Amino acid sequence: MPLLNYTTKVDVPQTVTEIQALLIKHGAVAIQQEYESARIKALYWQQVTPSGRIPFKMPVNVGAVQKRLRAEHPGSLSLTTWDHAERVAWRILKDWVEVQVALVETGMVAVEEVFLPYAVLRGGETLYHHMLEGGFRTLAALPEGKGD
Repeated sequence: MPLLNYTTKVDVPQTVTEIQALLIKHGAVAIQQEYESARIKALYWQQVTPSGRIPFKMPVNVGAVQKRLRAEHPGSLSLTTWDHAERVAWRILKDWVEVQVALVETGMVAVEEVFLPYAVLRGGETLYHHMLEGGFRTLAALPEGKGD
């Protein structure tokens, strides 16, 4: 199956604007963009929840998308450029955010539940990266013989 949105022509600023609109519609009260070499590499936002404001950071991994596009389309110059991979990466992220907010709208999940890996801790790292550095040791293990 080809990579989602691999033919997109939508530019990054348009997609980022769409993501920001989704976040604002669903309770974001502050949004900031992080740049590297004049390109957006992450969105930060604060979300109002029943527990108060929670900061989140959602990065985009253009390199991973470009690698996948190169594997799927080895002879295509237009589908494997960094610019194209960046457009695809942000469109995929936009689609993911749309699905998450749809789950929240239906009441199936809470905002904190779907965006929790992206929650920013006091040290500035996301919860996911904090857990990754710790080897996920704080998670409960399945009892022996379960989940095989």
